[in-house]
Amino acid sequence: ILTVMAAAAGAHHSAAQFDFRNTVLVSGKVVSARLVNPHMRLILEVTDEKRGKRNIEFEGHSRNNMRRQGLLPDMFGVGDKITIRIAPMRDGSDGGYVTARRAAASTTFW
Repeated sequence: ILTVMAAAAGAHHSAAQFDFRNTVLVSGKVVSARLVNPHMRLILEVTDEKRGKRNIEFEGHSRNNMRRQGLLPDMFGVGDKITIRIAPMRDGSDGGYVTARRAAASTTFW
């Protein structure tokens, strides 16, 4: 039983599904932002020429790690336009792991 539980825990905390070597920028409007443990969840409304408008869910570090990096829950809210740098999904599906973020009026990533 311990072997199975350890394998499941390792799989949950694996970042193998994300391509950290090829980060990309994604811009959109915040639909939902939850800075919680164990992972931050962010849903952006994104529009592109190929697939039109859709909501995409991203994840990131825990609330504790985000706070240490200077990201506070009130730094962006629903409706805000932001750009995020993500490690995209390796399989090409929507989503990814947030590695940095900036507000629409800013040129600086946190």
